[in-house]
Amino acid sequence: MASTAEPLTLERDVKRAVELLDILQKSGDLHASKLASLQKVLQSEFCSAVREVYEHVYETVDISGSPEVRANATAKATVAAFAASEGHAHPRVVELPKTEEGLGFNVMGGKEQNSPIYISRIIPGGVADRVGGLKRGDQLLSVNGVSVEGEPHEKAVDLLKAAQGTVKLVVRYTPKVLEEMEARFDKQRTARRGQFPSQ
Repeated sequence: MASTAEPLTLERDVKRAVELLDILQKSGDLHASKLASLQKVLQSEFCSAVREVYEHVYETVDISGSPEVRANATAKATVAAFAASEGHAHPRVVELPKTEEGLGFNVMGGKEQNSPIYISRIIPGGVADRVGGLKRGDQLLSVNGVSVEGEPHEKAVDLLKAAQGTVKLVVRYTPKVLEEMEARFDKQRTARRGQFPSQ
C-alpha cells in the first residue's frame, strides 16, 4: 500500500519477480522456455512503460476508498491509456526539472486547431535537451496529472508555466501526426497569404 509520503514504485517488485523466475528456471521444476519468456516480458521496454504510466496514474488519481479500489481504478486508467494509443507508440512518463530558463521545448496544436498538443521543438541546450527523454513529435497527454487531451493550446501552456519543481509529462511519440498537422498549418498560412497579398 502506498502512503501519501512515499510514492508508489513497482520497479523493485518487478526486479524481485525476475530474480524469482531466474531461481525457478535454474531449479528445473518448470518449463525453462516459458519462464524465460515471462522474464523477457518483465524486463521489456513495454513493461517498463506500463509500470511508469501505472505509477504516475496511481499518484495522481483522485479516488477515495480502499487501496484495492484505488489500484483497480488506476489499472483501468492505465489500460485505457494504452488502448487509446493503439497503432501509436505507447505512453511514457518524462520528468523535467523546472528551472528559471523554463523547460526547453515548444508546443503547438490544441482544441482550437482541431489537433492534439505536440512537442514541436526541443530547444538545443535547453532543459529538455540536456535531460533527454522528450522528442519532437511527442504528443502531450498530461502535465502533472492534468490531462491536456482535447484541451486548448493555452491550457497546456498555462499548466507548463505554472508547474513548480519537477514536471511530470505523459507523452506518446507520434511524429507522423505532427508532420501532417504542420503540413496542414503551412497550407492554411499559404491560403491566407493568397487572400491578403502584400501591397
